[in-house]
Amino acid sequence: MSLSARCKRLWLAVLATSALSLGSAFAADPVVVSSKIDTEGAVLGQLIAQALERGGIPVTERLQLGGTSIVRGALIAGEIDIYPEYTGNGAFFFDQADSPVWKDAAKAYATVKQLDLAANQLVWLQPANANNTWAMSVRGDLARANRLVTLDDLARYLNGGGDFKFAASAEFVESPSALPAFQQAYGFRLAPEQLVILSGGNTAATLRAAALQTNGVNGTMSYGTDGGLSALDLVVLEDTRGVQPVYQPAPLVRAATLQAYPAIEGLLAPVFAALDLQVLQRLNAEVAVNGADPRQVAATFLDGLQP
Repeated sequence: MSLSARCKRLWLAVLATSALSLGSAFAADPVVVSSKIDTEGAVLGQLIAQALERGGIPVTERLQLGGTSIVRGALIAGEIDIYPEYTGNGAFFFDQADSPVWKDAAKAYATVKQLDLAANQLVWLQPANANNTWAMSVRGDLARANRLVTLDDLARYLNGGGDFKFAASAEFVESPSALPAFQQAYGFRLAPEQLVILSGGNTAATLRAAALQTNGVNGTMSYGTDGGLSALDLVVLEDTRGVQPVYQPAPLVRAATLQAYPAIEGLLAPVFAALDLQVLQRLNAEVAVNGADPRQVAATFLDGLQP
């Protein structure tokens, strides 16, 4: 059975049984759903809010509330009840940035889940199978012609004399944890004439440079789930050696809220199970590139999970 079919079957099952789980919580306050201020935050926030509403849970929306510190602070203070967060941020929440655990998806999730429950009574639910971390991407035509799937493939291409010019921010080029770390781990080096350094850290500019081949650019810094990637036919190269921390999006909910509405976990599990890298890129692109309303994008996706 395909992943899509399994998700649809699970989605039907949790909708059919959620009313029973809600019986003891009918008098509880609505669940306040929030998110960060970026495009993906709007999409994931809508997915959470609408999935809960479809399962019979009353919801109040406070989406796109602010940056990470604002939204997390509101959750810990009890001003909101649930929002989508990224597992890799646990490294900074708990001052463990130097730990290798954050570069392994399963270990990162297990670690932040344990730490946040003990320290803050917050529960991490099932994450999406997607990694929204710093990445190196290339034009689709270059990837297909040279079978570039991983950064090892890129190293092979570069060390064989392949033509390459890379657009990135100064931070990506200079930060020891970004391009220098990729180069050291995979055994390649970009010469100064192979770099086009753009001011600021907005990946929209670097993605455009690669898509339009500005100054010969055919590679770009990106984030794994950037909406422009699929729309512009850009391919994220897999970081198989775990250079970057893993940032899987997952619902983060107050334990008290989950106790009041135990159906939350079952309602959201099939939704996040259906979100892989390509799906999130597509959903983000609908909003960021095509100007679609995140509410409608989320509704259409959830409709597709139901038989």
